[in-house]
Amino acid sequence: MDTPLTQITPSYVEMEKIFKVYVYPDGDLPIVHDGPCKDIYSIEGRFLHELEFGVGRFRTNDPTAAHVYFLPLSVTWMVKYLYTPNTYDVTPLKHFVSDYVRLISTKYPFWNKTHGADHFMVACHDWGPYASDGNPFLYNTSIWVMCNANTSEGFNPLKDVPLPEIHLRGGEVSPKLLSPPPDNAPRRYMAFFAGGMHGPIRPILLHHWKNRDDDIRVYEYLPKDIDLDYYSFMLNSKFCLCPSGYEVASPRIVESIYAECVPVILSKNYTLPFSDVLRWEGFSVQVDVSDIPRLKEVLSAIPESEYRKLKHGVKAVRRHFTLNQPAKRFDVFHMILHSIWLRRLDIDLK
Repeated sequence: MDTPLTQITPSYVEMEKIFKVYVYPDGDLPIVHDGPCKDIYSIEGRFLHELEFGVGRFRTNDPTAAHVYFLPLSVTWMVKYLYTPNTYDVTPLKHFVSDYVRLISTKYPFWNKTHGADHFMVACHDWGPYASDGNPFLYNTSIWVMCNANTSEGFNPLKDVPLPEIHLRGGEVSPKLLSPPPDNAPRRYMAFFAGGMHGPIRPILLHHWKNRDDDIRVYEYLPKDIDLDYYSFMLNSKFCLCPSGYEVASPRIVESIYAECVPVILSKNYTLPFSDVLRWEGFSVQVDVSDIPRLKEVLSAIPESEYRKLKHGVKAVRRHFTLNQPAKRFDVFHMILHSIWLRRLDIDLK
C-alpha cells in the first residue's frame, strides 16, 4: 500500500494472494444474504453484496479452504422486519441470531472448532452489538465488523473491526463530492457542522457554537435562506466537525474525506476505521470533548503548513474510503477485508 500515511505491511500483499472467506449459504431473504445499499447503513449491504455476488478472488465455496467464515446477516433488516417500533425490545433480534448460530454450528464443524473465533458478522446499524448478544461466543469471541465501534459498549479493538459509516443518499455518493475543488482553491470557512441534536456531544457543540461565529459555521439545521447546501459547505470549509450522535460513528467522517475537508473528530470511546494501518493524526484532528468551548482557539493554532499536510493526507487516504462497484484494489471493501485478515492473523498468534 503506497499511501504515505499507511504503515506499509506485507500482510496486505499476503492477503491478496491467499485470503479466503467462506460465506454460509444457509438462511433466507430478506434478513440473510441481503442488506441496505443506500442511506445511512449502506456499507452493511454493500459489503455483503460485494462479497457474495461481486467478481472477487476472496470468496471460496470450499469451507475447508477458508481462513474465516462469514455470517451473512443484516442487523438493519432485522430491525426492519422483526423489531416492534417504539418498544426498544431487541429480544427478537437476539433470538434470530441465536437460531442462526445454532443452525450453522449444528450443520457444520467450523464454529465449534474455535467457538466462533474465526467467524465474523458485519453490522452498521447501532444495534449490532445487541443483536450479537444472542450468542455468547458471537458476542465475546467472534470478530465484530461494526460501525458502532464503541469500546464502552463491548467493542474490542484487539479482536473487532471498525466499519466506516457511509451515507449513500439514493444509493450513490453525491456528485458534488466526486470532484473536490483544486488544492489552491480558497476555502471560505474555518469549520462547519450541521446536524440534529443527537447524543451527548452535539448539544455541547451547538450550545457553544451554534450561530456564534462567522468562521465556525455550526447549525442544527441549515437555514433555508442560506446560499450553500450541506455538501457545498463541506467543500468550502477547511475543517469539518464530526461529532458522534446517538452512537460513536458518524458518516461525516467519510463525507469530509470525500470533500477533502480535514475531519475534526469529536468523540469518546471510538475506535477509528483502519487505525491498524492508517495514521489518523496525519489526516485528521482529534479534539477532546472538554475542549469544544476552545474549538476556534485549537483550530487557529494549527499552522497553515500543518493544515496543508493534513489536507494532503486526506487526499492521500481518500481511495481507502471509496466504494467502488466492482471493488478495486485498496478501496474500502479491500480495507475492511484487510482488517479482518489482520484479526485472523492475531487468532493464530494466540
